[in-house]
Amino acid sequence: MSERLPEQPLVVNFEANGRSIGRYCCSMEMLMGKAKDIRMMTVYGYARLVGFDEKFALKPDILESFEVEEGRIFTLRLRKGHKWSDGHPFTAEDFRYYWDDVVNNEELTRAGLPQVLLSNGKPPTFEVIDDHTIRYTWEEPNPAFPLGLAYPRATYIYKPAHFMKQFHPTYSDRGEVEKKAEELGYRNWAAMHTGLGRQYRPENPEMPTLQPWHNTTAGPSKRMVFQRNPYYHRVDPDGQQLPYIDEVVLLMGSTDIVPAKTGAGESDLQARYLRFDNFTFLKEGEGKQGYRVLPWRAGIASQISLYPNLNYKDEAWRDLFQNRDFRRALSIGVNRNELNEQLFFGMAKPGADTVLEASPLYKESLGTSWVQHDTELANRMLDDLGLNKKNAEGTRLLPDGRPMEIIIESAGESTEQTDALELIRYHWDELGIRIFTRSLQRDIHRRRFLTGETMMTVSKGLNIGLATPDLNPEELAPVSPAQPNWPVWGQYTQTGGKAGEPPSLPSVKRLLELYNAWRASTNDAQREAIWSEMLEIYSEEVFSIGTTREVIQPVVINSKLQNVPETGIYSWAPSSFFGVYRPDTFWFAE
Repeated sequence: MSERLPEQPLVVNFEANGRSIGRYCCSMEMLMGKAKDIRMMTVYGYARLVGFDEKFALKPDILESFEVEEGRIFTLRLRKGHKWSDGHPFTAEDFRYYWDDVVNNEELTRAGLPQVLLSNGKPPTFEVIDDHTIRYTWEEPNPAFPLGLAYPRATYIYKPAHFMKQFHPTYSDRGEVEKKAEELGYRNWAAMHTGLGRQYRPENPEMPTLQPWHNTTAGPSKRMVFQRNPYYHRVDPDGQQLPYIDEVVLLMGSTDIVPAKTGAGESDLQARYLRFDNFTFLKEGEGKQGYRVLPWRAGIASQISLYPNLNYKDEAWRDLFQNRDFRRALSIGVNRNELNEQLFFGMAKPGADTVLEASPLYKESLGTSWVQHDTELANRMLDDLGLNKKNAEGTRLLPDGRPMEIIIESAGESTEQTDALELIRYHWDELGIRIFTRSLQRDIHRRRFLTGETMMTVSKGLNIGLATPDLNPEELAPVSPAQPNWPVWGQYTQTGGKAGEPPSLPSVKRLLELYNAWRASTNDAQREAIWSEMLEIYSEEVFSIGTTREVIQPVVINSKLQNVPETGIYSWAPSSFFGVYRPDTFWFAE
């Protein structure tokens, strides 16, 4: 081990989750539904330069240390003796190669630097201090930089230079490199370099990695085998190198049959493609099929949320959607307790689309803001908005005389959402508002709400359930055209005013100001204050209508699999699904 480990390996804290010292052995199988699910090995493995621990604090991981000065000078120190999975040293050269020969090479990176490498649109000064020290210096603070390194889909600011140079004309004969690209079926050398050098989707078995397991299977294949990385940088408290499990096998199939195969005991660790409505079925097979079902909780802010499109093209409806009293009336018109009982057997929690109790930013007022079921108050608020006229069927009328009929669109990927809308249909009938539903393909759906054709969207809630001050509050402000509640305003921000329209509501302008203030923040106190104000505004304004929270997420594990937490939060960020719970420490009992 002394020859394979860094001089100072990362010692995993076993007390944090009551872990036990394990033993080396075995193959762990997981079910996946699509070829691109191979990326889950990078998400679950969760080896990052810096990463979140189980309390969602940012800590050095692959890095030995990580120093920040003035919020704009970042010094990264590598672990001496750390090696790639093929045994080659991991050094500052891997960062230099990425900076000089990849991200600043126009043939490879036509879109320019990733957003996390820009502060106020400007790139950093990059320096190699020595073989194990790198520094990035921006003119202004860049708190998004460490987040970009820690996210489940991280920004990789390094590449295995010793391996990638054979595909780069700066280090190899251009003619030979282009010839190799043609032989392998790529359109040019740049496409080959990108395709063979992916780290997030580790499809190339020749590509070295720093993750706990490395791919050994050339795809496409129904059985992708990942073997233990012999040069992995983490150890247990006894000094034994991790991971304990010899290999991980991804069994590729169809998403539809994952629950059935899981119930037949064909997976050792499964949560992907399992839903709450599989829970009872899976519990029935517990024990008989050699597995246990753990009741983790979903980490999104709300299991099902409604997003009124504040940029809807119809002026009368747009004015209403931009009126917070109308959004509030819609919210308190929803009977969340009924949704909870009918859809989740009362095992979830009614609440708003905001942070969960596990978040350090949680306040009870956020979760309960405008979520009480009060049909009488909702009707009174709608009357006060001048919507007090109805037709013969009892449907309220818009000021221009049209009936108030809302079409709610979805990407058609969730029976939960469909069932929820059926119940909400009756809730809003009591307000004199009729709803209709429409299911569309995801790409078509997104194009429609950007062009102002979608009135309202039903989808999962915000991904801020476990937010900490260090996380980017971008979901609470209009920053992207992919946001269903203000896509045109988000497009304006993303393009720097080249497309879309600037926000017109004072509250939304304030959210954008606060988001930009977070981007310029230099310490946790500033970031916490910014997050708190943004959460207050978002909840009071009801920019999305949350319904139920902390829904049970079934996690099925082989009965012999150890060190998997009995309870956990299953979310994309910051927990990286299983990632922060350290699958490299999981092991099989005899």
